[in-house]
Amino acid sequence: MVHMGHNIAVYGASGTTGSFVVAELEKRGHTPLPFGRAHATADDPAALDRALTGASAVINTAGPFATTALPLLAAAERAGIPYVDVAAEIEANADTFARGAKIPAVPAMAFFGGLSDLLVTAAMADWTTADEAHIAYNLSNWQPTPGTLTAGRVSRERRNGRRVRFHESELQYHDDTPTTLDWDFTDGTRQVIAEFSMADVITIPSHLKIPSVTNYMSLSAAQGLQAAAERQEPETFEVDVRVRRADEERRLTATGKDIYAVSAPLAVEAAERLLSGRFTTTGVASAGKMFDAPDFLNSLTNAIQTKHSS
Repeated sequence: MVHMGHNIAVYGASGTTGSFVVAELEKRGHTPLPFGRAHATADDPAALDRALTGASAVINTAGPFATTALPLLAAAERAGIPYVDVAAEIEANADTFARGAKIPAVPAMAFFGGLSDLLVTAAMADWTTADEAHIAYNLSNWQPTPGTLTAGRVSRERRNGRRVRFHESELQYHDDTPTTLDWDFTDGTRQVIAEFSMADVITIPSHLKIPSVTNYMSLSAAQGLQAAAERQEPETFEVDVRVRRADEERRLTATGKDIYAVSAPLAVEAAERLLSGRFTTTGVASAGKMFDAPDFLNSLTNAIQTKHSS
């Protein structure tokens, strides 16, 4: 499909993910309108309005999203343009869904949150409900950017250092000790930390009737996150999704390279679909609700490979 080029604002364009988004927009024939805190701080509505002048949509890549998401969403609403962000902060995502919007808005449209939501939605297929969704991440390593570390710190502070899970159809904050177990990924068995909750515990339950959504993170990646160092060789990844209903299980996996780079085609594809009318609802909605999940995943074959497994 041939797309007309659009002027798309990118907040936080000089950051790691923002730079990937700008490059992806240019590759697809769009004109990025990069801006950041030097042009408009999140607490300056007039400056945000000026920055969005002439933009057809805005992609927010500037964390911590606890600070930027709602002000940018409000600015997009005033401008009457679609909003997309790449927030992986659980609390910021919850804030966005709670606020709602008069425009199409897709939060967490990134590796964490958006990708797994698309995968779970596609795996569900004709199921209208399921008992459990399990999403396991196997990263060859994890070299978080300064923005990721800041966002993580803000999230921890907002929940007073507690951990969070989605169980019995609600977010539960707790101080339980993390547990490890073995997970059979497609390339072998790895130790994972259970209930390593990501944005998935917000995006998936926002539209799918699944009372329990659990994340798992490979132990080696979690240790890399704690021993953060400057990014070097991009990580490879596998996201293994298993949806269970009674004694039935459906499984869908996605593999690729560089969790920050793949967030760019996810976010840009979302913006393109919002601008070309290929979406289902106005207001705040996760990727799997807003878009045709299998078709969206098929559009990402240059960046992500998916596979159904028994």
